[in-house]
Amino acid sequence: MIDTIIAASHTCKGPAMPASAIDSTIFRAMFATEPMRRVFSDGNRIQKYLDFEAALARAEARLGIIPRDAAEEIGRHCDLGQFDMAALVAETVAIGVPVQPVVNQLVRLCRDGLGEWCHFGATTQDVMDTATILQIREALALIEADMAGIADGLARLARAHRDTVMAGRSYLQQAIPTTFGHKAAGLLAAFIRHRQRLAEIKPRLLVGQFGGAVGTLASLGDRGLAVQSALMQELALGVPDMSWHSARDRIAEIGAFLGLLTATCAKLALDVKLLMQTEVEEVSEPSVPGRGTSSTMPQKRNPVISALIGAAAPLVRQHAGALLEAMVEDHERASGAWQIEWVAVPEIFCLSAGVLAHTRLLAQGLSVDPARMRANLDLTRGLVTAEAVTMALAGEIGRHHAHHLVADISRQVAATGRPLADLLAENDEVARCLDRPAIARLTDPANYIGAAGDMIDRVLALYEAGT
Repeated sequence: MIDTIIAASHTCKGPAMPASAIDSTIFRAMFATEPMRRVFSDGNRIQKYLDFEAALARAEARLGIIPRDAAEEIGRHCDLGQFDMAALVAETVAIGVPVQPVVNQLVRLCRDGLGEWCHFGATTQDVMDTATILQIREALALIEADMAGIADGLARLARAHRDTVMAGRSYLQQAIPTTFGHKAAGLLAAFIRHRQRLAEIKPRLLVGQFGGAVGTLASLGDRGLAVQSALMQELALGVPDMSWHSARDRIAEIGAFLGLLTATCAKLALDVKLLMQTEVEEVSEPSVPGRGTSSTMPQKRNPVISALIGAAAPLVRQHAGALLEAMVEDHERASGAWQIEWVAVPEIFCLSAGVLAHTRLLAQGLSVDPARMRANLDLTRGLVTAEAVTMALAGEIGRHHAHHLVADISRQVAATGRPLADLLAENDEVARCLDRPAIARLTDPANYIGAAGDMIDRVLALYEAGT
């Protein structure tokens, strides 16, 4: 059966081609980034296994558990370039995990039998879990750089459009006025929270694994915890309070975080798509020649960046769910759930990197049309300010009565097409409470944005304090 599986990989004619969108020659730039692909590449993964083995040998030599010359010899060969990847692939398929094939080659590379001290007291999952954490540490540096770029773009939008009045929308309908700065600041506030979340998660997450067969370090006697501590010092990782072979909350938590982070990106992308509609046209994606064109309609400019964000972000959430499934593991070492992470972790990070890269471009290059926003506010002939009028009348005639009165007048606006201000001025009950200048003030959308500016300032202050 194993021979059949290996042979099947060579049956296709021509060179092997990527099959997934993440690695596809055509789609790769749309769904992932090259730096993140390198972090989760086979080469970097295997090198992290070797980094573990070299660090373990150094730690154990320092504690006098293995000979120093053995640690030096092992370290000399913990270099991916010395390994036969084809042989490693074949042996991995046969065994079911890649660590033993790596160790086997490492032992053979070492002189005078010194390689026998390799992997001393460790188990396969110690190596793979710690390597995953090392990869995640590299990946988070990329994630944080994009988060900073997105937040910077949103902060600039919030500052530039602090007082740019636009229609706030509820159930896709114009509701009352807001500002585009308020919309941008709301997203910026979410990114500030994401930055706080990640800062809280990292000390829990960036913890290595070294527990031996069932997590007790029994093979090292009374030296196990000393080796564990020395190993984590070598790798600059946190020391686990307990072995976590079958306690996968660390991995699930970072998956859930990426789900939250990319969902915020998708919210921005959805708003951009809606605001780019022909009937709205209040914003547009960064202009790049040829981007967003139609194969048949020369006039079209499609929201390509936002569409890609909207396509990839749900996949991140699906992988976050898979990582929660991987938490349900049997006993001290799992018989299947752990392997979910082998698929989900690289893909969730690669997809997240793609989402963040597109969102960064969107946030930093978004075009905003204040004139169109103002024109759209005028579409309802003043109805967007109906609440403002109601609240002004409430103190004179009661809120309930004022609501019904303005609702009746609003229906007349819809039926006749006349401006709300004119019909208010012609209503005797309204006229007894509000003169024409007061009505003009109340029906100007710019006068009904509440504390939007103060909220924007508060978020910007938080952002600047954090940078």
